[in-house]
Amino acid sequence: MRKMILIVILFSLSSVAQEKKKSHLDFDSIKSVLKNDFLTEEARKNRKQEVELDKAKLAKKKGQYNSPDRSDFWTFFTEYWLVKNATILKWDFEKPDYALDDSFKFFLEKLGYYEKTFRILLVNTPNITHFALPSNPNEYLFIVSVPFIRTLDLTKLEISLLLFEDMLRADSGYFVKYVSTDDLRQLVGKNFYDKKKINLKTLKNLATKYDEIIFDKGFNFQQQFTITKKMDHILKTDLQLWNMYYKMLQKIDDLVKSNVLYKKYNQIYPSPELQMNWLRPKKTIQ
Repeated sequence: MRKMILIVILFSLSSVAQEKKKSHLDFDSIKSVLKNDFLTEEARKNRKQEVELDKAKLAKKKGQYNSPDRSDFWTFFTEYWLVKNATILKWDFEKPDYALDDSFKFFLEKLGYYEKTFRILLVNTPNITHFALPSNPNEYLFIVSVPFIRTLDLTKLEISLLLFEDMLRADSGYFVKYVSTDDLRQLVGKNFYDKKKINLKTLKNLATKYDEIIFDKGFNFQQQFTITKKMDHILKTDLQLWNMYYKMLQKIDDLVKSNVLYKKYNQIYPSPELQMNWLRPKKTIQ
């Protein structure tokens, strides 16, 4: 009997030991699975970070092939053109302090034009008399010839009238319309990562068109008529300004007819004499 009980007890102890061993083995297995899952998750996170980093690097690299968009392109290219033509324009000289920024700002506000952003570049050449060059939206970049305003002995108010006339031309978009092409529209604001390079011929053609309109072609009669009539309409609210504008045109007309340095002026702005005719009140037949 005792023998039998001893056998039962030994069997029981053996069973308990087997259960404990089995339980211990299952726990180790779970720990192994969890550890593998953790390593897999860490690897997945690391891979995700690597992919995101690669995407960021690629985006940065592609960004280097972006051409300026419409809001930045015109000022960017105009400044390039100014540098390219520095020897012709002669803008790198000791400039007289005419305080044109303040006087033109005051002039604009007097006419009700507030918060206008503009830059005035003085040049030391008669090759270009005055011009508003293409720039970013709501910005203006003016060129004014010092020899031109000195020869005419223009006052700051007369210079402001000249700048205002150029501002109206810029607002009308004549310059931008003339130099814009389909090739240029396909270039502005585009990314060239796949092509690896921009078609430089398009930019060379654009620079050539800048040269054409500034130095040779200028504006046509219809455009000049439209701008003169706009000046007439705006300045009639202040007859003193209107009269000053008319007299300034007379000064320019006399200059271009007598000074060979400015013989091409009528080719660019046709013409002060015509403008005065357009401004004169029409005579009524009694």
